[in-house]
Amino acid sequence: MVTAESTSEPERESEAESAVETARAQLERAAAHLDVDDGIIERLRHPDSVYRVAIPLKRDSGTTEILTGYRAHHDDVRGPYKGGIRYHPDVSEEECVALSMWMTWKCGVMNLPFGGAKGGIVVDPKNLSETEEERLTRRLAEELRPVIGPMKDIPAPDMGTNPQMMAWFMDAYSMQEGETQPGIVTGKPPAVGGSEGREEAPGRSVGIVAEKAIEHYGWDITDTTVAVQGFGSVGAPAARYLDDHGASVVAVSDVDGAIYDPDGLDTNDVEDHDARPGMVSGYDAPEQLTNAELLELDVDVLIPAAIGNVLTADNANDIQANMIVEGANGPTTSRADSVFEQREIPVIPDILANAGGVTVSYFEWLQNTNRRAWSLERVHDELETEMLQAWNAVRTEYEAHDVTWRDAAYIVALKRIAEAHDARGLWP
Repeated sequence: MVTAESTSEPERESEAESAVETARAQLERAAAHLDVDDGIIERLRHPDSVYRVAIPLKRDSGTTEILTGYRAHHDDVRGPYKGGIRYHPDVSEEECVALSMWMTWKCGVMNLPFGGAKGGIVVDPKNLSETEEERLTRRLAEELRPVIGPMKDIPAPDMGTNPQMMAWFMDAYSMQEGETQPGIVTGKPPAVGGSEGREEAPGRSVGIVAEKAIEHYGWDITDTTVAVQGFGSVGAPAARYLDDHGASVVAVSDVDGAIYDPDGLDTNDVEDHDARPGMVSGYDAPEQLTNAELLELDVDVLIPAAIGNVLTADNANDIQANMIVEGANGPTTSRADSVFEQREIPVIPDILANAGGVTVSYFEWLQNTNRRAWSLERVHDELETEMLQAWNAVRTEYEAHDVTWRDAAYIVALKRIAEAHDARGLWP
């Protein structure tokens, strides 16, 4: 492996690379390895549509605030749009477009009959009471009703949203439709048609894929050390999966900071951020670190599972991990990717690793359509089957071409999406 000292210093990212720039750069890299019509590639560089809404929210104080919401539709050539809804102060049209693009590739990699969408509201959920969350979510469902539907666009929870909000969303939509429509949204509580195993699915798939990657490189999982940035809805299940399968999880973090134990943490004893915010500051561990310090730990596997753009040209040469498995969406900029490629550090991409979320959402959609619930055991078995099929498809392309893991995943997805575009044609 090339060491950090032997690589050339990249141009510092004085201006952060936007998510759309990263997504388009990844698309173009994959396209260079395939004989795909330029017109199809150009279509895939842009969303089909972006819907913007002004959402009035009546605060508990009696005042009314107008919030901005978005819903981006990237591509539906293989089926209805699918993607999460996030509540976050940094939500923007550009972010929603990029995330919808990644959802298209993710569904392509997993061979799911969906296209990519993403949406959100520009709001800090920490500043919302539960009653305000409910009013906001129900109003969002009404505002988006013209562009969503069980066979058109199926939202799901994302950053800042949760199963209860999806239940409110479904109820608001169903009341206007005049009949219960559980298939309008996934990630709901099981009591109203949600699937067992949906909440932990993205993290579980990260663990499954990380385990296969460890096996691919001939490492002994019982000798493998892991650091997880973001011990929340994705990072915690991933860490616990790997811990249960013999890996040593030595560091985890939440928004407040990180904890580190070189002998390994008991991930079932550490409460995740969603269960107890601020768990890092209150947990008794040998060392307290910052999130930035966690990223630069000398470990075998680094799992960035918090937010996007945390691995950049500014810190890529300081990363000491032997492999990166992306739990978050878009945690690595394209410039950082280039550094990792030069340093021969494999990066297992988000569109493969965390695709368990959309995969179990597909299972939930099938259950809603057929009005028949699956057991947790069946969900886990089906998810593992789907993840292994996707892993094998990506590994085949990785071994057939002299490319990165990310390029291989994009090649798998782009082949399937381009074939669908070619079959359907362009009309009128």
